[in-house]
Amino acid sequence: MLSAEHRAIVKATVPLLESGGEALTTHFYNLLLSEHPEVRPMFNQANQASGEQPRALANGVLMYARHIDQLEQLGGLVSQIINKHVSLNILPEHYPIVGQCLLRSIREVLGAQIATDAVIEAWAAAYQQLADLLIGLEEQIYAQREVAPGGWRGTRVFRVARKVRESDEITSFYLRPDDNGELLAFHPGQYIGVRLTIDGEEVRRNYSLSAMANGREYRISVKREQNGKVSNYLHTQVNENDTVDLFAPAGDFRLEPSDKPLVLISGGVGITPTVAMLQAALTTDRPVHFIHSARHGGVHAFRDAIEALAARYPQLKRFYCYEQSRAGDADAHGTGYLDEKHLAKWLPESRDVDVYFLGPVAFMKAVKKHLKAIGVPESQSRYEFFGPARALE
Repeated sequence: MLSAEHRAIVKATVPLLESGGEALTTHFYNLLLSEHPEVRPMFNQANQASGEQPRALANGVLMYARHIDQLEQLGGLVSQIINKHVSLNILPEHYPIVGQCLLRSIREVLGAQIATDAVIEAWAAAYQQLADLLIGLEEQIYAQREVAPGGWRGTRVFRVARKVRESDEITSFYLRPDDNGELLAFHPGQYIGVRLTIDGEEVRRNYSLSAMANGREYRISVKREQNGKVSNYLHTQVNENDTVDLFAPAGDFRLEPSDKPLVLISGGVGITPTVAMLQAALTTDRPVHFIHSARHGGVHAFRDAIEALAARYPQLKRFYCYEQSRAGDADAHGTGYLDEKHLAKWLPESRDVDVYFLGPVAFMKAVKKHLKAIGVPESQSRYEFFGPARALE
């Protein structure tokens, strides 16, 4: 039970988290992943090496401590966390392991003089409150998906029906249930969790669903990262008729119903969920402005598909911006980085629009800044992170 005294102690640690939170979470992950190999499949080691995951957790712990009295102030953070957890099949038995390593890290990083027994007791109570909240919300989603038409709990075997090269870097995998059963519907913008075994080691990753739900198959479109263990394996080792294990769709970044003009902005592989959103939006009369930025034409995925949709649906306007076109590339509508001038020219004249954007973090920071500058209401701009969430300010 989290008492008033516990809350006061946790809030008193906020200055320590502001200055040393990342050191604490880095130590935490070192403990967790070295001493508990059973949880390693849930974590992308590249995000550990880059420091992105410790930074994201440090921010989450800090936000929780700041708002320990009013958890509703956490806003969409809780939804983001539970959806990521559900997509990777995080279970109640994983929480005590995390709690043990977190409390031990607080003690070892802050030292016994600061991390007194009272501080550890307060953080233990605070962690248990958060764990109970997340476990309860995650179980609701697991239970709902299990009983939904075509739904399931845990893993389900899917077979690769088709493998299609979309660009120099991106390949699509069309996945059908191996049991030929009904398929769970999803919202455009959501993702699925994939479980693989590579060199005898289990790994789990999230991939956006890159085509709208059709009741027959899911499509993911994977960028081959230079040092990406899983993406390289999928590109080189997983072929048509092979099987993979999937967790059911999840994600709180989804296309919401609206009559406002829709603007979809993507950079690089960020195009994958926006294609599903585009396909769904074109089933209505809603005006759509589709804007994509790529380094050059060779890495521009889905261009032919988007052109075919533009020829078929007059409400669709599409614009492409290439950082540097190569000889033989199809024409782009703009060159260089996607900037404020491009967006001011390509968005509808009225800024009363719904915008969804995603891509590399630097790209997203710039887009967020440019949208604000040209008058798009911040409340009508939505975005998603492929990796750990972070601030875009």
